[in-house]
Amino acid sequence: MPGNPITDPNWAREVTDTIDRTIGKVRDTATSKAVKASRAIVFGLLAAILGLITVLLVLLVATRGLQAVLDLWVDRPVAVYLSYFIVGGILCLLGWLLLRKRRPRAI
Repeated sequence: MPGNPITDPNWAREVTDTIDRTIGKVRDTATSKAVKASRAIVFGLLAAILGLITVLLVLLVATRGLQAVLDLWVDRPVAVYLSYFIVGGILCLLGWLLLRKRRPRAI
């Protein structure tokens, strides 16, 4: 009788394999989702931090480059003020354009 564990010599091995397979599936499913979630969080934060640093450095280089170009035509203090006004105006214009593109909130 194959269903009887006393007379079936392979019963212990089959039960062990079934338990091992089931636990392996559960562990792989839970672990793979946790690993994917943690990787998404870590790489997302890393991308956000690097993006912020890149934007700040681009703004610094643009301001300093504009000061160097304006230095050719006006005095140094005036070039600094003009570069701040130009970069600030561009950022205000960009913010205004982005605000126009947003969706209106539903009430």
